[in-house]
Amino acid sequence: MKPTNNRVVITGLAPVCSVGIGKDKFWNAIISGQNGIKKITSFDVLSYTSQIAAEITDFDATKYLDLKLSKRLDRFAQFALVAAKLALEDAKLEVTNENAYDIGVMVGSGIGGLLTLENQHINLLNKGPSRISPFLIPMMISNMAAGQISIMTGAKGYNNCVVTACATGTHAIGDSLELIKRGEAKVIIAGGTEAAITPLGLGGFASMKALSTRNDNPEKASRPFDADRDGFVMGEGAGILILEELEHALQRKAPIYAELIGYGATADAYHMTSPDPQGEGAARAIKQALDTASIAPDKVDYINAHGTSTKYNDEFETLAIKQVFNDYAYKLAVSSTKSMTGHLLGAAGGIEAIASCLAITHDICPPTTNYENPDPSCDLNYVPNKSIQRQVTVALSNSFGFGGHNAVIALKKFTNE
Repeated sequence: MKPTNNRVVITGLAPVCSVGIGKDKFWNAIISGQNGIKKITSFDVLSYTSQIAAEITDFDATKYLDLKLSKRLDRFAQFALVAAKLALEDAKLEVTNENAYDIGVMVGSGIGGLLTLENQHINLLNKGPSRISPFLIPMMISNMAAGQISIMTGAKGYNNCVVTACATGTHAIGDSLELIKRGEAKVIIAGGTEAAITPLGLGGFASMKALSTRNDNPEKASRPFDADRDGFVMGEGAGILILEELEHALQRKAPIYAELIGYGATADAYHMTSPDPQGEGAARAIKQALDTASIAPDKVDYINAHGTSTKYNDEFETLAIKQVFNDYAYKLAVSSTKSMTGHLLGAAGGIEAIASCLAITHDICPPTTNYENPDPSCDLNYVPNKSIQRQVTVALSNSFGFGGHNAVIALKKFTNE
């Protein structure tokens, strides 16, 4: 294959999360500080220490998908297919017999079909193995979101599923960037999806004491970088982007939100759940993203932080940013939209890449809500409580996952130069 270094642009955006389905509703919600976190309604949470989450309570897959198909999909795959459908519509792109082999899918999930697994385990215990659904395995496995998007759209190009916990969505986008740069695809439907707000999912994270227990005030529970943060809040949904080779996008007069210019991926090699306390792995991922983008640190305007609202993540991410940017770190706008959407786990990187694209498009930095009591160890400009109008030419989106996975992408306002 002839070496290439294609430019890659983002031509379609589709968030599906608690604050909105579709880019306009989502963007209007996060720049106005709307919060999607409430008491969980999908199952009885009375016995749980954490009883809140950012559920999508108005989601109906049959508004977008065939009823028969919907019944054969776990909720995480439903989210992904709806987001993929909306993203293609937003990009004004149709998969046809002529372009199908040039269009790929890279959609990951940190956990996959947990609800299906739980429900079928109940069937096994109560009714025996003969009552396990024949759809258990194809509904549960994490790669089925990517597989079903290919089946739904007819995309026959590269198809893969990334599974790197909370770094999944960003890894999927970054890996897709590299594929298109190398000429292995013209278009990739990329991002992450997750639906882990289930009895076992909630219980598992609660037993780790990773979740906020601010049950009496759900909208105030996710408070990244705030001194009174007490854990993250689970979210669900999908974030899907259409990544496209520049010339292909220009030829079809596609809308262009931003150019994807850099990607960093590293490992902490430290601990299965805790980030490196020196922030070294995260800092290297940020630096890699800048280096591959050929962007100096002082050219970055905004960072959409991983910002989970846990003690260690927020402190060590702040440290990593300061390691890379030095004094300029204090001139950056850094915010965590998880304060409103909750933490979408494997879908977080997709949702937050969309937020970063829209920050570039509109020159607005969304806020970190619930920032009330500054933490001396978290001393950057976190865009407290209200969005700010600011020119955003270059933005980064950070994602860090259990296992020590670090992923960062760099985006830039598009100019055809």
